[in-house]
Amino acid sequence: MLQQSILPFSTLQKNDILAIVVGASFASGLNVYATLATLGVLSHLNLFQLPPALHLIQSWTVIGVSLALFLLELFADKIPVFDLLWNALHTFIRVPIAALLSYGATQHMSPGTQLAAALLGGTIALASHSGKTAVRAAVTPSPEPFSNIALSFGEDVVAVSLTWLATQHPVFAAVVVVIAVLLIILMIRFVVRALRNLFQRARAAA
Repeated sequence: MLQQSILPFSTLQKNDILAIVVGASFASGLNVYATLATLGVLSHLNLFQLPPALHLIQSWTVIGVSLALFLLELFADKIPVFDLLWNALHTFIRVPIAALLSYGATQHMSPGTQLAAALLGGTIALASHSGKTAVRAAVTPSPEPFSNIALSFGEDVVAVSLTWLATQHPVFAAVVVVIAVLLIILMIRFVVRALRNLFQRARAAA
């Protein structure tokens, strides 16, 4: 009964699909493993139907690997210095995966729309990743570790919550993301400086 109440992904309105892309992309920029695991679990619980191009995400293998990497990041993201290297490397993981998710989510649309969605997803993921980096750069120098740990947990909660929200209330999730991206744009100078410092510290740590 529950499964029958779920509309096929292809029957969703174009605006709803793009709103899902916006929400999931921002979540991927914060924690791509949490986003993938959440999408897979929601699909298995029949709370959300993935498009055919993304059915691989709902396999237990992908969910298991995503959860394992999520747990790894849960600890790695809280280790001073190492978290800088971790986040620097994940610039090249979170953004491409968000673009691929966006491309697959729009498979029923025109090739031009798919490409635009991929670019949009990648850009939004880069924005959230950059905002996360900027906040971390401001908090990391603090001598006490608790603020950094609390911030890391907060990012994980936001990633999972936003992914769920994007699948259940896509338009509302998109509005939340637009507000967040606007805030990041307002602090773009600090974001650029934080990214530069991140890569410099990561290079030194390596």
